[in-house]
Amino acid sequence: MKKITKAVIPVAGLGTRFLPITKSVPKEMLPIVDKPTLSYIIDECIESGITDILLITSPYKKVIEDYFDQNFELQHRLEQKDKTKELELLNTKPENINIYFIRQGEPKGSGHAIKLAKTFVGEDDFAVLYGDDLMKSEIPALKQLIKLYNQTSANIIGALEVPKELSSKYGMIEFKNKSTKEINTIIEKPSIDESPSNYAGLGRYIVSAKIFTILESLSLGVGNEYQFTDAMKKLMEKEKFYACLLNAKYYDTGSKIGYLKANIDYALENKELKEELKTYLKDF
Repeated sequence: MKKITKAVIPVAGLGTRFLPITKSVPKEMLPIVDKPTLSYIIDECIESGITDILLITSPYKKVIEDYFDQNFELQHRLEQKDKTKELELLNTKPENINIYFIRQGEPKGSGHAIKLAKTFVGEDDFAVLYGDDLMKSEIPALKQLIKLYNQTSANIIGALEVPKELSSKYGMIEFKNKSTKEINTIIEKPSIDESPSNYAGLGRYIVSAKIFTILESLSLGVGNEYQFTDAMKKLMEKEKFYACLLNAKYYDTGSKIGYLKANIDYALENKELKEELKTYLKDF
């Protein structure tokens, strides 16, 4: 069994829930306090042992590539003015990891985006993380998935228990064996009565490279797009999947309320902001 060292992060979505700002700023680059959401997710990858990341972008998201590159002109000006602190903040290019980019061209869904990673992945099992699903935890969420992968040598889906009334927002997991957390299938956005469990698959996956054969012949799904969930459901007919019940707090930063909650929670852990923010919230 090989180590999981490759991660694919689709970041080509339109971000319509945040218009008009996402007309020019990718939703994955909106800041959580003072750092883009995507930067937190890449940090999670690094802390989980990932060495190579492929970001699947779009023609309108060049700012993502710019952020994870060096700005020599700005660096030179800050050096001339002896702005040491600002120079440290300017260093947004992660060390000890390779970041690659490919453009999706047009948004045809998560399945179409991930299909573009075939050459990058090769024959290796790999991780998939969604660029607006933020996980806050002591042990990185992806590292938790990798631990279970190492124990089972199977496909893994990161899962969290959600209130039953929110079932229609997520892909809900149907267990084949609830004690071992082996998965039978995923039901996409079921009604409360149709939901097979209280556990939702949320933005963290480890899958076999065999999924590319499925993605290449995948039919259009929800929203007239190619859905990665549909490909995983087909792979479940041939290979085992397990749910990794995450010890983490989840934020859908692609939604306004999820984005606001993430900013508040992260700010309350920021040494420079937390006391003033606590006072403000108490007075409010």
